[in-house]
Amino acid sequence: MQQAFNDSITRGQFAGHETFPLRLLWLKKACDAVRGGAPIGTFHEQNAIARFGVGRNMAQSMHFWARAAGFMEERDGLLHPTALADTLLADDGHDPYVERPATIWLAHWSIASTAKLTTTAYYAFNALAGSEFDPATLVRELLALAESRKWRATATTLKRDVEVLLRSYVRRRDAHLEDAAEPLLAELGLIREARVGGWYEFVRGPKPSLHDGVFAYALHDFWQDIASGSTALTAEQICYGPGSPGRVFKMDEDSVVTRLMAMERLTDGAWIWTDTAGLRQIQRSAEIDPLLLLAHAYPAQRIADDQTSESVSESLELA
Repeated sequence: MQQAFNDSITRGQFAGHETFPLRLLWLKKACDAVRGGAPIGTFHEQNAIARFGVGRNMAQSMHFWARAAGFMEERDGLLHPTALADTLLADDGHDPYVERPATIWLAHWSIASTAKLTTTAYYAFNALAGSEFDPATLVRELLALAESRKWRATATTLKRDVEVLLRSYVRRRDAHLEDAAEPLLAELGLIREARVGGWYEFVRGPKPSLHDGVFAYALHDFWQDIASGSTALTAEQICYGPGSPGRVFKMDEDSVVTRLMAMERLTDGAWIWTDTAGLRQIQRSAEIDPLLLLAHAYPAQRIADDQTSESVSESLELA
């Protein structure tokens, strides 16, 4: 596992968040600010405080998290929302104000499935052995990794990064209600305080709030990353490979297989689950647009049903 992690990245990134966890309204604010293209220094300028209504360091953190979550990119010397951000966070998008769990799961996927900007999150979700860990051990392992790869990272920097990871994902029992609700990723319930004081544990299981459409989007992303030319991935790769949906979403094997069995219906036959002679795998017979997969996670029918219910209620009142 350690070697797989080492081979998957070329450099570590342990800063950029300015010690702030990702917050609820930041993704929408950040993407709206760069829609149509914005200068690279938009979040570092003196007027960032007035523009975003937060301190300068917090504005820089907003920029960092929007990129790490996969909602912002640099293109042609300017900052732009990604195609994912346009699909979800535009005023006419699926979820402009991040009200649905699917959007939070997608942000987590981008943060924990690649080490490019968030090496600590990637390591924690993909390389830690066992379900329980303590922060000091995580810092030591990251420091050993950084030293072996000759990355520039001090123990102090790594300790701070681990603290931000925990503040991002863990709902603390002793926190005030407004503080506990603020970090966006904590809503997923992926990490919690363990019974042993100072220790934490990953919460493994089926993840009911994770829609099949988001799982399929992540699987497509993973497939492109490790074997874009292959027409099949094994269940083992999807469950246990570094950066896989199984590891990043902390799902048990049975839950992953259940999701894979649903892919044929979700993709209209483009992906097919097979279990032949003990070889369990998902096969790809046609290419598919990953953004179309996401449409299943944001059913417009729910809005239509709500509008129909309102119309029926109004009719009954008039009657």
